[in-house]
Amino acid sequence: MRFRMRQIEDGDREWVRRFVRDQWSGESIVVHGTVYYPHSLAGFIAEDEKAGPIGLATYIIENAACELVSLDSLRRGEGVGSALVAAVLQEAREHSCSRLWCVTTNDNLPALEFFQKRDFRMVAVHAGAVAQARILKPSIPLLGIENIPIRDEIELEMEIVRESSRVKRTPGLGYR
Repeated sequence: MRFRMRQIEDGDREWVRRFVRDQWSGESIVVHGTVYYPHSLAGFIAEDEKAGPIGLATYIIENAACELVSLDSLRRGEGVGSALVAAVLQEAREHSCSRLWCVTTNDNLPALEFFQKRDFRMVAVHAGAVAQARILKPSIPLLGIENIPIRDEIELEMEIVRESSRVKRTPGLGYR
């Protein structure tokens, strides 16, 4: 499957709004007590040459950290999500961020698997956080994937190591 990545442009904002509405049961995403409107954020769109948009990632950069606010692929298992994360990671590096992080919910086992396979680590569990999120966005369902009650937010992060600070191994000489 061939697809290309491109940054969200002003002309894409309405498409992003509709896409998020379809994927997230509303135009907003609520996480760690913050309401985000992905159509107003920076991000990337994955586009199929024939079918059009097949994925979306939105992010925000603050205090040397890049938060991946949303990640959606319409074609699972084809590298779309990985390509979107790689594009956001590159942006984070270009802005000298020290970490790339995201939040998912306890029911989203596929997301936990996806992120851990891409070097993200679970760094915090915010027990009961979704009840607070429902105050800001009542459309958040009570049950999620496989009818697991949606209760907790799980924070994952990837440390971004600059190339110059990586430990290098020279063959035959060990680490330096």
